[in-house]
Amino acid sequence: MTLEDLFSLKGRIALVTGGSRGIGRMIVEGFLAAGIERVYITARKGGELHETAEELGDRVVPIQGDISTMEGIDELVAELSSKEDRLDILVNNAGAAWGADYAEFPEAGWDKVMDLNVKTPFFLTQKLHTLLTAAASADRPAKVINITSIDGQRVNPWETYSYQASKAALIHLTRRMAARLVSDHIYVTSLAPGAFPSNMNKVARDMEEQSAKGIPSKRVGDKLDMGGTAVYLASRAGDYTIGETLTVDGGIVNAHLPTHFADPSGGR
Repeated sequence: MTLEDLFSLKGRIALVTGGSRGIGRMIVEGFLAAGIERVYITARKGGELHETAEELGDRVVPIQGDISTMEGIDELVAELSSKEDRLDILVNNAGAAWGADYAEFPEAGWDKVMDLNVKTPFFLTQKLHTLLTAAASADRPAKVINITSIDGQRVNPWETYSYQASKAALIHLTRRMAARLVSDHIYVTSLAPGAFPSNMNKVARDMEEQSAKGIPSKRVGDKLDMGGTAVYLASRAGDYTIGETLTVDGGIVNAHLPTHFADPSGGR
């Protein structure tokens, strides 16, 4: 057994939606470090998308588009299918958030978030089924990794109703998809990040020291944490992990002590 046996992605083709920045880019960098043959990245904004591809090298191929609509999903699938006859790894990372007071929360903030965070991962995976099955075998299954969130596992302090509901839904959708697709040798999992610096998590990005105080490990996540976990799920090392959500949060969800245990004196 070698590290290459466990974690190499040599010869594999991947698609990472929302791959031009934040968590998506961290995952792309992890895949590159693991020797992936080629990784396609998508984003709505072409400038940033192409800049990221240029920075990361010729194994990164940009495809601009808006996959929040069925038309956009079809266009992405058509373009990818014109370039590749198989897809080994799909990372459903593109997402949106919306925060507003309960009494003022708008329908637009519900529909936008639920469509991109729940509907898109399902239908993009469905429409890429032919490419995924072309890559899949019992010896080397194809992988689908849904990027969820710890906000789908616990209530956060902010009024992000549709975001939290969408991520909880995607965690359960991961289980349902895994149960169906395992028979096609397509293994579906979920990766639930905690505080990682990104445009979506501006608190972790702009107030890193303050954010770290509320995390049991006392730091925010970085690209090694995210890239390493994604490589585990995508590689041979993760082949027996199916339908599971891996929480990558420095202990926020599972390692917080109850308040009355936080002080050895019992608060006296």
